[in-house]
Amino acid sequence: MIPRYTRPEMGHIWSDDYQFDLWLKIEVAACEAWAESGAINESEMAAIRRATFSREEYDKQFDATKHDIVSFTRAVTANMGPEGRWIHHGLTSNDVKDTALSMQMRAATALIERDVAALLDALRTRAIEHKQTMCIGRSHGMHAEPMTFGMKLALWYCEMQRHIDRLSELKPRIAVGMLSGPVGTFAGLPPQIEESVCRQLGLKPASITNQVIQRDRHAEFVLTLSLIAATLEKIATEIRNLQRTEVAEVQEPFGRPGFVSKGSSSMPHKRNPELSERICGLARVIRGNSVAALENVALWHERDISHSSAERVILADSAIATDYILDLTARVISGMTVDAARMKHNMESGGGIVFAPRVMLELVEAGVDRNTAYDAVQACAMEALESGDSLREVLAMNDLISQHITQAKLDEVFDYGYFIQHVDHIFERAGLGD
Repeated sequence: MIPRYTRPEMGHIWSDDYQFDLWLKIEVAACEAWAESGAINESEMAAIRRATFSREEYDKQFDATKHDIVSFTRAVTANMGPEGRWIHHGLTSNDVKDTALSMQMRAATALIERDVAALLDALRTRAIEHKQTMCIGRSHGMHAEPMTFGMKLALWYCEMQRHIDRLSELKPRIAVGMLSGPVGTFAGLPPQIEESVCRQLGLKPASITNQVIQRDRHAEFVLTLSLIAATLEKIATEIRNLQRTEVAEVQEPFGRPGFVSKGSSSMPHKRNPELSERICGLARVIRGNSVAALENVALWHERDISHSSAERVILADSAIATDYILDLTARVISGMTVDAARMKHNMESGGGIVFAPRVMLELVEAGVDRNTAYDAVQACAMEALESGDSLREVLAMNDLISQHITQAKLDEVFDYGYFIQHVDHIFERAGLGD
């Protein structure tokens, strides 16, 4: 069953109708190849080109055979004349099914590339917009040093760029066809048939097969989608954390023009990050599917069909879910509200303790042993946190610090601009220069 939130193009790629269209295209292409070899005459080939597929006939045949390709070929040939004998000539089921599956993965990858490009555009726009919007950086969930919100977005931008590279490298490894007979020996058809069909379909023949195209290719497809989903989960997790009431620096879009969304059935005040939570949830599904994809690599002898039932679920679901959460993430990034004033408030809420590292550096540069400097500044920072006094006030009363750093120098040290002096350089390296 196609999930509720499926976007039409990706849903169509994994639909039965699209699959049957590909199967028919492959069967006709194989006949074209046989015609090139002289086995099929032109009048028969002309009739084969007019072949159609009837889903009603397929369903009737499947009730009797319980075999998809047998039912398919009988449905195609039901209204054909003698030329129907050439349909599926020399082929085995997976020559058709695996070649079609490669075409489905190729088409899905093209849509995913488009989705990633759209998200990159959104990230680029918002990163440049907030290049100088200062916020507190956090490690272990605690205040670390100031940075800019644009840097967070630039980081995500660069990670999504790497996914473009991964998709580009993936495409040639999944865009392969196979028409090599029951165990890959070409006993029932010469290699030239496979080469011709792949040329017609824009595929490359797999260098060697048994009865299937090897499943490391399919596993790489799902793993690549899992990596993309992991990045989207990282983005969504950060937005969820920044939207927490106590932080309140970012809010994902809420509702749409003319409508007000509801965050809770019982609490009218709630504005939950449910879009970001949805992204995280579906990312887990995609990541979980990668385990089944890896387990599908090992099959008995020249093949079994333990992979088939799993693939009917994991390939479509992973592609559909990735397509959906890529689009959803782009909409969240484009439409989220960024509260610069709240970011500044949170950054300053620690009473200046974020300047502790810089004070330590100043002491070292003034000739103080680093360990001594670290311990002195740490003691002042802990006192400021516990007393509620500003770090600047506590530092002024410390003899070691007063001895080596003048009050005028301390005024210079407590400058937020120090932390973002290299932002332009960082953005240029990230490909986000103005």
